[in-house]
Amino acid sequence: MRKTLLATAIGAVLSLSACSDNTAPTQQANQAAAPAVAEVTVTNPFFKKSTLPFEAPNFAEIKDEHFLPAFEEGMKQHMAEIEAIANNPEPATFENTFVAMEKSGELLTRVSRVFYNLTGTDSNEERRKIQSELAPRMAAHSDNISLNPALFARIESVYNARNDLGLDAESKRLVEVYYERFVRSGAKLSEEQKTAIRALNEEHSTLTNKFGQNLLAETRNIAVIVDTVEELDGLSQAQITAAANAAKERGHDGKFLLNITNTTRQPILTSLNNRELRQRVWEASANRAQSGENDNTAIVARLAQLRAERAKLLGYDNWAAYTLETNMAQTPQAVYDMLGSMVPAVVANTQQEQAAIQAMIREKGGDFEVQPWDWEYYAEFVRQAKYDLDENEVKKYFEFNRVLKDGAFYYMNRFYGIRFEPRPDLPVYHPDVEVYEVFDADGKSIALFYADYFAREGKRGGAWMSSFVGQSHLTGQKPVVVNVMNIPKAPEGEPTLISYDHTTTIFHELGHGVHGIFSNVKYPTLAMTAVSRDFVEFPSTFEEDWAQHPEILANYAKHYQTGEAIPADLLDKVMRSRSFNQGFDTLEYISAALLDMDWHTLSADAPLQDPKAFEAASLKKHGVDLNAVPPRYKTNFFSHSMGGGYSAGYYAYMWSEILAADAFAHVQKNGGLTRENGDHYRKNILAVGNSRPTMESYKAFRGQEPTTDALLIRRGLKTKID
Repeated sequence: MRKTLLATAIGAVLSLSACSDNTAPTQQANQAAAPAVAEVTVTNPFFKKSTLPFEAPNFAEIKDEHFLPAFEEGMKQHMAEIEAIANNPEPATFENTFVAMEKSGELLTRVSRVFYNLTGTDSNEERRKIQSELAPRMAAHSDNISLNPALFARIESVYNARNDLGLDAESKRLVEVYYERFVRSGAKLSEEQKTAIRALNEEHSTLTNKFGQNLLAETRNIAVIVDTVEELDGLSQAQITAAANAAKERGHDGKFLLNITNTTRQPILTSLNNRELRQRVWEASANRAQSGENDNTAIVARLAQLRAERAKLLGYDNWAAYTLETNMAQTPQAVYDMLGSMVPAVVANTQQEQAAIQAMIREKGGDFEVQPWDWEYYAEFVRQAKYDLDENEVKKYFEFNRVLKDGAFYYMNRFYGIRFEPRPDLPVYHPDVEVYEVFDADGKSIALFYADYFAREGKRGGAWMSSFVGQSHLTGQKPVVVNVMNIPKAPEGEPTLISYDHTTTIFHELGHGVHGIFSNVKYPTLAMTAVSRDFVEFPSTFEEDWAQHPEILANYAKHYQTGEAIPADLLDKVMRSRSFNQGFDTLEYISAALLDMDWHTLSADAPLQDPKAFEAASLKKHGVDLNAVPPRYKTNFFSHSMGGGYSAGYYAYMWSEILAADAFAHVQKNGGLTRENGDHYRKNILAVGNSRPTMESYKAFRGQEPTTDALLIRRGLKTKID
């Protein structure tokens, strides 16, 4: 998943490279904070560009006390810049309006990129406090650029004349993107409507922040404490040791702690022999944020309503209609049609899988109907019987460092010509983080890459890409990119052995990474991964299948002790088993995507919904209400949807997979793993960002629009292209 700062209130600042604020509130805030700002200006590392390579953040100097003063001064400076642009007595031009906005907000952008990345990867109580304080203020700051009538008048003036100004294609695209964003933010609303949308945005920012903080707190609260080692029967010794260490760190010496990951299903359920413990683990996951001090029930209900109200103000039937207008899908119906067309086949496939699992339960002496906490456990027995495959044996050939360096990095060198060189001299925000300098085929240094792969307290669940520094020829900046995952780290001194799923996720996130690293765009607003939500997952998904390319696999899939290559028969079992349980995998995803769409097709006059009842009705309506296969995310912890970043957009993974499968098949048909193919894909997809419409980029690479044939083959539902 590409983690975007657009998911936060600061998103509008970074996407537009400009913001504004209400004059009176901003002046009051800045006057109150002036002494604090004056005291730290000299020592605050954010008040000047970093002198490290690529302007990388100097984490050796950055302290929590620096954030708020930098935000205060950043908003003050940004306000002055925006007012100067809006009130410029000269006629509006591309240079004095659009270029000026692209160059504005330097301090605010610098501190925002660091702060909002750290709140996801290395949160603490002080940072959460600052984040809560900033949420409504940054929402107001964002509103005041998009709702500034003088500024919009200048934007509209240039927009109306754009075809007669002799602008190059990228500059014209910038004008069109700005104009569209301002209109969609409410620039053409009446003053009364603008007041209303400001209030909605402020409340929305506050609630999305609270939603995320509740989930972060829940991650710690819902960890399952196990009293005896006997209950952990089925886990490896390394897993048991890690659980013991985690418990000791939390003050439960002599016990064992099982952390809960971000999805409804939990990977550890494949191994635990104790059914009662499996149920405890699953229920800790599925019931999170539904009660107590971290209850998100009222929050998610109001968030859905807020979005519907905002959409109505802007002239749309619902939030999904508003959101999808600028995506490749364009309409909610297109998404419903895509997902709905798959439901009958997927449900039938899942029911066949369930029958096989139920038979395995009986074979093992069980006298109960399969429940969600049973599915993966008994599915593993079915997998072993069908493919004679032991997952723990497979992991011995996928040692983390080898996968990353001899797998993903090696592939990047073969396909794109780049190499990753360690930079241990550069400071990091956590000891587990490693920094690499990225060199192009001609030897030129093009980016920094931060690798943050291991799970820990203070990091939110999931996997994502973000950046500390953007790319822009206008500002002369090169990208500083970070990849984040939550791989359980082995105890000190032991190798971290990972699943093949984690392996493909490393390739996936590095796909987002090179989407940022290879950006070759002039304007910050159009650079890197600033594309539509249902296109952004395409470059990352495209990289996944390279993990199984014979040459790449041969270079990294080696026994962690002997260095022996993974045996051909074992590898064959791994690859054939990839199509196993696809009904479950696809159904839990589709269920979540449909749930996301249903929440965001509510009308503004719909009453507040009860999440549990709404979920049940949604799943039943679409025919995906299988008790043993719940949605991948339930509403109260559905960060993609309710956190804001992928609201009415969770379908994008499937949409992007169509593009990725089609693109990968095209490359294989035309030579496969060659620099020529890599350079062509890089030039037409990765380098261009949002400097042109995404379908234009795809057709420039592929020569035509994509078809679904390759996707069906990828998912094992078809054997060849007709």
